[in-house]
Amino acid sequence: MIIALWMAAGTIPLLVSYGLRVIDPSFLYVLAFATTAVVSTFTGTSWGSAGTIGVALMGVAAAMDVSLAVTAGAVVSGAYFGDKMSPLSDTTNMSAIAAGANLYEHIRHMLYTTIPASVLAVVVYLLVGRSLGGSDAPLGDVEAILTELDTSFVLTPWLLLPPLVVLAGSILLKPPLVVLFASSTVAVVLALVVQGSSLGTVLAATTSGFTTDMLPTGGEASDALTTLVERGGLYSMYAATFFVFAAFFFASGLEASQVLRSLLEPVVARLRSTGGVVVTTLVSGFAIVSATSNALITYFLVRDLFGGAFARRRLHPVNLSRSMEDSATLTEVLMPWTVSGVFIATTLGVGNFEFLPWAVTNWAGFLFSALIAVLAPVTGGFGIRRLGNADAHAHRQTTEDARA
Repeated sequence: MIIALWMAAGTIPLLVSYGLRVIDPSFLYVLAFATTAVVSTFTGTSWGSAGTIGVALMGVAAAMDVSLAVTAGAVVSGAYFGDKMSPLSDTTNMSAIAAGANLYEHIRHMLYTTIPASVLAVVVYLLVGRSLGGSDAPLGDVEAILTELDTSFVLTPWLLLPPLVVLAGSILLKPPLVVLFASSTVAVVLALVVQGSSLGTVLAATTSGFTTDMLPTGGEASDALTTLVERGGLYSMYAATFFVFAAFFFASGLEASQVLRSLLEPVVARLRSTGGVVVTTLVSGFAIVSATSNALITYFLVRDLFGGAFARRRLHPVNLSRSMEDSATLTEVLMPWTVSGVFIATTLGVGNFEFLPWAVTNWAGFLFSALIAVLAPVTGGFGIRRLGNADAHAHRQTTEDARA
């Protein structure tokens, strides 16, 4: 809904217009990563940041004729940086609850894998931007897009109010759903007052998505503008909603049948080293989210399978919660049959396997998490937290509270 309303208000077209005027193509990829990382950290939603700022960045990339796959990968990397690290994120909260870890201890512990993955991402985007983006963007095409945006929408700085509402609400730690609804309401007012749209048109965009027929000026639209503006709407979410229900049913079957437990318990019983426990958890998290198509369900299945193995080795629960995030949270979006994978690919207009190599923080987080665990005997346990007596008592209390 917010994607369609930001489009109807002219907010996304304004952001595209600003981006085309001020962004150097060679820095577009790293800016796409940084911008979506900031927005997703403030809001706690990878879908919201990819569907708003991410859509605008994809429009900029298309107009500049730079790689859409790399841009989409950078957007996904930034969006899932915040999805993983924000205290407002559902995945951050649920993984901590499932593992019985304190939320902020969980976030701090993820810095060991998130920082190197993010540094690697920035380096990759800078290097690729220099080599592929260059400064050879077709200026005539950019000018044509700018002219069409100026004639199709009334572009004014007032249109920045919806994203400012999101940022302000996030800084004030207001509930994300309330903040996004408030931003949508502001966008409705802007569509009516600034763009001169009718209430019926705005409501139609909310449900079925914004189309070129709803442009304030009417008339023909180029293919480039059509690709940019025809997005959003509640109906566009029916596939993702169906996936959620199907995933819950499937996960319930897996849990009730004890299939996963039967398959993995013999493996877990043979694990002797910290590296073995963590790497097996990471691989299993990836395999389970591939089967269930939903990260939130995966956390509790992973907890049931590996919680005992972590406890027996006196590994603090933040190790388990981080492994959940570095496997299930970050890899879910990379597969085209998962809930997040369907939404992100549809929203950005790039296939999952096309942007997968460029979603650096997503696969690098997984690799760094495994590397830290495997090298623990050499590094003196760097990045691995052990469970002391006080921690054990606190963990038991946290687990009891979570189950209650």
